[in-house]
Amino acid sequence: MVRRERNRLRVPARAPAVMASQQLLHFGDALSRGQLINWDYLGFLFKQISPYFFACLGTSLAVGLSIAGAAWGIFITGSSLLGAAIRVPRITSKNLISIIFCEAVAIYGVIVAIILSTRLESPFVVRDSQTGLYPIQAMTAGYAIYGSGITTGWSNLVCGLCVGIVGSSAALSDAQNATLFVKILVVEIFGSALGLFGVIIGIIIAGQAKLQGTLPPP
Repeated sequence: MVRRERNRLRVPARAPAVMASQQLLHFGDALSRGQLINWDYLGFLFKQISPYFFACLGTSLAVGLSIAGAAWGIFITGSSLLGAAIRVPRITSKNLISIIFCEAVAIYGVIVAIILSTRLESPFVVRDSQTGLYPIQAMTAGYAIYGSGITTGWSNLVCGLCVGIVGSSAALSDAQNATLFVKILVVEIFGSALGLFGVIIGIIIAGQAKLQGTLPPP
């Protein structure tokens, strides 16, 4: 039955117009049944995607979103720090710790990306000859690595923004009153710990995932 559905949904690569009409046909079928989205068709499409795609996408999101969060936080903190240091130069040395906290967020993503990359062993996963689908073990590992990467990436992105905004407030407050720096630093430390939660959960999700395949026959 799955093979019959695959034959019915197969579209020639050389016919973009046929592909567009096929998509409109499935959309019309979903609307006729009272559905805005044909979930069966989308599920079939996701089953045809290689688990290595999800694994590599999760690895790239882990490091990419983490670096984006770190850069955003450094941008917010650095601009406020340099602006306030023009009037009060004494705050420069102490508030550099906010930049270090933002940079640590990028390091979290790099560490998780390295761990996830070690889960990829063989670049070949052979589909089942009867169903045409990838093995369930490979699909599970691909989804686990993807979930680990996206969990780490988004948590570090938000963590970088949090540390950047709090670090900016710490610099401006320190310029007005030096006694406020230690109190705001405590808040910044708790904000930087948010990224560690995502790192821990990401490592646990991908702990048992190992994407390995077999070499195709010659």
